[in-house]
Amino acid sequence: MVTQVELYCQAMHHKLTLIFLASSILIACKTENTTNGAHDLVQGMPASAGTKTPGFAMKIMSWDSLALQSYQGVEDIKSMKPIGEHSLFNVGSITKTFVAYAILNLADEGKLSLTDSLIKFFPDFKNPDIGRQVRIYHLLTHTSGLPDNRPVQQDSIYYLTADDAQNWAPILQNDTLLFAPGSQYTYSNPAFNALALIIQQVTHFKWQDYIKIKIFTPARMLTSTITDGALPDSGVTHAYVPKVDGSWRELDYGEEPTFNAAGNGGIWSSVNELIQYEKAIERVEFVSPEVKLMARTIYPHNAWVGDKPSQLGLSWFISTFEGHPMYAHTGSQGGFTADYVSIPEEGFFYCILSNTPIDIPATRKKVLNYALAKALIRPKK
Repeated sequence: MVTQVELYCQAMHHKLTLIFLASSILIACKTENTTNGAHDLVQGMPASAGTKTPGFAMKIMSWDSLALQSYQGVEDIKSMKPIGEHSLFNVGSITKTFVAYAILNLADEGKLSLTDSLIKFFPDFKNPDIGRQVRIYHLLTHTSGLPDNRPVQQDSIYYLTADDAQNWAPILQNDTLLFAPGSQYTYSNPAFNALALIIQQVTHFKWQDYIKIKIFTPARMLTSTITDGALPDSGVTHAYVPKVDGSWRELDYGEEPTFNAAGNGGIWSSVNELIQYEKAIERVEFVSPEVKLMARTIYPHNAWVGDKPSQLGLSWFISTFEGHPMYAHTGSQGGFTADYVSIPEEGFFYCILSNTPIDIPATRKKVLNYALAKALIRPKK
């Protein structure tokens, strides 16, 4: 039987050859390594940031070679261990791309369909009609219309330790939708708590273990981990926000409500291992060519009425830079911020992970302009 993924990709088969060509060049080509500091590229660092405060890890890759890297600050203001290329940060919503690939692989294997209604997995919707209307692909593309009715501010103590199921439970109590599913975009964290729970139902594994086996291992992400109960306290960075007196307040697991809801933001990784993740995507090491293409193609919504066209693939935000397709996702949770940008046609990859809030849009703009000036990215003619 032809799967939904195969049917979808047959309509775009001509794009696949171009993407494979880009991937082959990415693996084959090299450039001269440079490791100059890049502090001027990073925007929005707190005024009190320095060598012994929270900071960031950043790498820019060009055709599989290092173009630029920079590290500032410490993983933890108690240990004062310097941040480096192996430091593990919480990557926030970049986690959603891992959850999405797990769902897409299960669809590719025929174990679920992206058009499955949520009522199949969550029969206890207060309004069963909502459960029948909303489908898996709506969750992946933030187009479900499900209101986020979690009383996080009113019950912050509860949400300090609430897991995926506990964060998803209030969503099941909604009586109405914000809009018809698939017609508009509203970013949803609980949608990915639900997707994580679906992975568990279908595979009979903890979803964290499934990701580790099916994605981390083939991508050689050997030290990355996922929140599962208690914070992985050893070997990870801690996040902080600046106080008005110039000191720092820790803001991560235990201080930030919903931090324990891991499906939407529970992965901890390093800039080095996120590079490994991108390489594994390009080399189709844990996905089929069809899934790779589907994840990074804007998903069609036939009943779209949003003010702007959808820019979402199945969890990747898709745009162009100098005529080249660009695939990206940001992350923000507690004091952690993150950005992940790939332009495969030009062999360009950029990642920054910080344990204090920085201005991600401004930093990305600076990095892309730097890459353009250095001819790491060439305008498409």
